[in-house]
Amino acid sequence: MLRGVGPKNAERLARLGIASVQDLLFHLPIRYQDRTRVVPIGSLRPGDQAVIQGEVELADVRYGRRRSLLVRLADGSGSIMLRFFYFSAAQHANMSRGAWLRCFGEVRNGPVSYELVHPEVQRVAEDEPAEVEQALTPIYPTTEGMHQLTWRDLTGHALALLAEGGLQELLPDAVLAKHDMPPLAEAVRLLHRPPPDQSRLLLSGGGHPAQRRLAFEELLAHQLSLRVLRRRQRRRGAPSLAGDGLLQQALLASLPFQLTGAQQRVLEQLRRDLMQPHPALRLVQGDVGSGKTVVAALAALCCVEAGHQAALMAPTELLAEQHLQNFATWLGPLGVELGWLSGRQKGRRRAGTLGRLAGGGIQVVVGTHALFQDDVVFERLGLVIVDEQHRFGVHQRLALREKGVAGQVPHQLVMTATPIPRTLAMTAYADLDLSLIDELPPGRTPVSTVVIKDSRRDQVVERVAMACRDGRQAYWVCTLIEESVALQCQAAEDTAAALAEALDGLRVGLVHGRLRAADKEAVMWAFKTGQIDLLVATTVVEVGVDVPNASLMVIENAERLGLSQLHQLRGRVGRGAQQSHCVLMYHPPLGSVAQERLGVMRETNDGFEIAQRDLEIRGPGEVLGTRQTGEMQFRVADLLRDQELVPRVQGLAERLLADHPDCVAPLIRRWVGDRVQYADV
Repeated sequence: MLRGVGPKNAERLARLGIASVQDLLFHLPIRYQDRTRVVPIGSLRPGDQAVIQGEVELADVRYGRRRSLLVRLADGSGSIMLRFFYFSAAQHANMSRGAWLRCFGEVRNGPVSYELVHPEVQRVAEDEPAEVEQALTPIYPTTEGMHQLTWRDLTGHALALLAEGGLQELLPDAVLAKHDMPPLAEAVRLLHRPPPDQSRLLLSGGGHPAQRRLAFEELLAHQLSLRVLRRRQRRRGAPSLAGDGLLQQALLASLPFQLTGAQQRVLEQLRRDLMQPHPALRLVQGDVGSGKTVVAALAALCCVEAGHQAALMAPTELLAEQHLQNFATWLGPLGVELGWLSGRQKGRRRAGTLGRLAGGGIQVVVGTHALFQDDVVFERLGLVIVDEQHRFGVHQRLALREKGVAGQVPHQLVMTATPIPRTLAMTAYADLDLSLIDELPPGRTPVSTVVIKDSRRDQVVERVAMACRDGRQAYWVCTLIEESVALQCQAAEDTAAALAEALDGLRVGLVHGRLRAADKEAVMWAFKTGQIDLLVATTVVEVGVDVPNASLMVIENAERLGLSQLHQLRGRVGRGAQQSHCVLMYHPPLGSVAQERLGVMRETNDGFEIAQRDLEIRGPGEVLGTRQTGEMQFRVADLLRDQELVPRVQGLAERLLADHPDCVAPLIRRWVGDRVQYADV
């Protein structure tokens, strides 16, 4: 047990995930104070944090709205006021006129002169030399009951152990030399007790070489953990899906359009993957409307041509049904036997589907999470396609692997229409190969986006009326800042009623999170088939069905949504040939972040550009979503700040696995611990 860590402090440290001396050493300061020199009072400026020393010229208690003790301190170069709202008679006496004080605090503008409010104060002798700190003073992230003095004491003991060789260097000397990095122990010592000549600005921004050294090693450990997982997966066999290509040729010939260059490139990557005797794991990212589904259908045909079954899993029945309809249109005429499996299927119908799957009568099955239930058995499952993967847990995504036969696991194709910035994807999904469909089909017109105040609501309602009377359809999305689902749904219901009254003669539908799944899908189906002109909804339509006739999207209180969600909602329109529009209504005044978000939406329709800007505004945890955040928790690294390190880390991970395999497991243990097991199911 480290000196100074009793049961109470151990409990407090555990709240911050600190259970060892190594954890404590990696709990780095968030900022630093310079107490290494006494600063002349005359040189101080607002915002400075400084040590000063001088003689008390005045000490007076003032009575106004709040009682305060005012002490004027001078050192020959100038004077400053010390202000105390909470003080005792003894403190007042200690700061009497003529006394010499040494103080530390932050300089602020006061009513008459610069001030230090509640500074740290020490009484000194007039001729006493200024005793100052030998290093910059660290300020640590803390928890209730843990004071900064305690942190400095504990880290002091930990650094003493570090001097005795308590932190092993795991990176080879050649790697440190090539990347011009200091040894780990040296970097840790500097970050806890930086010498006075180190830049506080660089340290506070996370750009100091010592901080980069630790961030590099942590990113490397996470990269290695996913590479090890991937190697483990690839050691398992998978069917080699090499068919004659006739079904794919027939589908391509029947399509009323040609694949884009990006679609063709990704399809070739998938074909190469599926011919390998080890399981493919590929993430295909494509913006809304980029044509991922037809690529998935062609990959499924690769599987069918080789005599195996393919399964496509979507997060909602509505989305799964849309995939089924597309597959029926494309694959049905080719003689491919399709199946459907959802949680609502019961009795004989479900038993019949399960029997045909197990017997090989179904070649391609489409469904929801029901596909990975225990009683679902395949005859020869060769390929699993997962749509909108971020809406499934990793365990759910990987559970379908176990549906393979004879010790083999199926190949996996994971798709998402939620673009992830490349550096983030390279880190979060290092166990997957990445493909981008970064080209929209010809004829798609970018959605025109306008940002207007909600005081012009009547004009927006009139615009909806014009669009619907011209034979188009529209969405009206309601958002509420309150977390209550009931309040959100009530707002949507009130809005739907008000719009139905204002838009007499138009058919208004309503969908929100409290509707039963069957009712929600019935409304969405009515909208898709043109029985509803205006669909009022909460953000449940973020991922929804394809309605090419919908050409107008109105989003109320758009300032309350993140960029990614706004982009997904806007992607519900612009799916047909006609010009589509998105109206972002906001309630002033707008904060700076909201202004930036809405400005980005107006400037660009490029999902990858939006994802990068979203990363810069919100940070990586929010962009990946809470599930991924739980899987990727960094102690030192910051994916936004350190993103340029990622390509270097990727290259080094491969070299370490090949040339220095003995250091891989200790690195993973140090930085990731047991968390790598989340994906090892």
